[in-house]
Amino acid sequence: MLWWSISKAMDQLSVSSMFIKAHITNLVKFLDPKTILYVCIVVLVTLWIYWLFCVPFVWIKYLDDVSYSKVSKREDFCRNNNKRDAINRIRKAKKNSSNEMPPPFPNGWYAILESSKVRPGEAKFVACLGEKLVVYRTQKHKVFVLDAYCPHLGANLGVGGRVVGDNIECPFHQWSFRGEDGSCNNIPYSTSIPRGTNVKKWISQEVNDFIFIWYHAESTDPWELPVTMEIQEKNISYHGRNEFYINCHIQEIPENGADMAHFSAIHSESFLAGSLAPSKSLLGQFGCHKWNARWLPGTGEEKHVAEITLTHSLQIIRKVHCFLMNVSVKQIGPSFVYLKMNSSTFGQIQVLQTITPIEPLLQKVVHRFYGPRWLGPLLKVLIYGESVMFERDINMWNHKVFRRNPILAKEDSSIKQFRMWYSQFYTSSSKQFSQVTNDDW
Repeated sequence: MLWWSISKAMDQLSVSSMFIKAHITNLVKFLDPKTILYVCIVVLVTLWIYWLFCVPFVWIKYLDDVSYSKVSKREDFCRNNNKRDAINRIRKAKKNSSNEMPPPFPNGWYAILESSKVRPGEAKFVACLGEKLVVYRTQKHKVFVLDAYCPHLGANLGVGGRVVGDNIECPFHQWSFRGEDGSCNNIPYSTSIPRGTNVKKWISQEVNDFIFIWYHAESTDPWELPVTMEIQEKNISYHGRNEFYINCHIQEIPENGADMAHFSAIHSESFLAGSLAPSKSLLGQFGCHKWNARWLPGTGEEKHVAEITLTHSLQIIRKVHCFLMNVSVKQIGPSFVYLKMNSSTFGQIQVLQTITPIEPLLQKVVHRFYGPRWLGPLLKVLIYGESVMFERDINMWNHKVFRRNPILAKEDSSIKQFRMWYSQFYTSSSKQFSQVTNDDW
């Protein structure tokens, strides 16, 4: 009986295959080669247009992808002929100069995860700021952030932990912890819960497509995070992102916004010239970028905000400028930047930048780009160009040291202003480098 059933199924499959083959043969006879070519071209053009306007552009570079490409070829790094060894030696040299640096983790809001990275009912483990965290989203889309390790026997709640209602359930023994306060509310094999059984609950907020936590050495109440309504309500389209890992102190990255002299020094050559040695590239002759910038600190209730105003143009030939753009930048606390690019030709483009200290001298930087859907092709060019320009900065950050008391020219006054403004994010209780017990760095 079984053999008869199999035989019958094979016969039916054979008949179906012959039927499909016959139809395909008739279709090929009906369509001449020229028609088939036209159909293929239409399909390819349609896919290309869809990619231009609807598919986000993503650019990711890890620590050894930027600026270290030539370092292992130098004579003093050739002994092991290993780029990772070379990078580790440079990082160790930086670590040895940590007594020059401010505390590694300033106080403020930090984006620890992009919203799209955690789905309803999912838990994620995140290590940053010297902390180990579990981030989870309930089926009702509410996000909670707790310390990752279970107080029972130390299991990682972010690796295999199960989301049950508003709780996270330990994968080891199914102890359950409330998202609202981190307290244990169920031990399935026990009738009592030991007093004080809880994990730390972090103040968190999900805005602007990011999940933020409030990190502060003094347990001070947080300031309000600004909500970009166009992004929050999806009135403008997401067009892509870039992601970089950088070997430097977190303060050095936003300090660039107050360093007016560096714009013409490393950002004047065309983005087509690349990031590593733009002044030596022939493509650098195809236009140059002109910048004019101003940095101002906030005061009063907005003292945690600094503003940068930028004007940009691309000079193709003498006195002919295009891509004229006014850029308004808000540095909100130590790690979050909101940019608005306004052009009379293209309208408004918005960019969100977040910096997350993975380790004391390892920063993760993400830029997310938003604009009208019809600007898709231009946004892809913009993301590429911004990524190249940012890599030029990374070339500096990866190899420089932090000078606590730099010798400044009188034209560098905005750098001094910036450091005074940024110092508000350190307090007497901020962890020093010597107190950070992160074995990875």
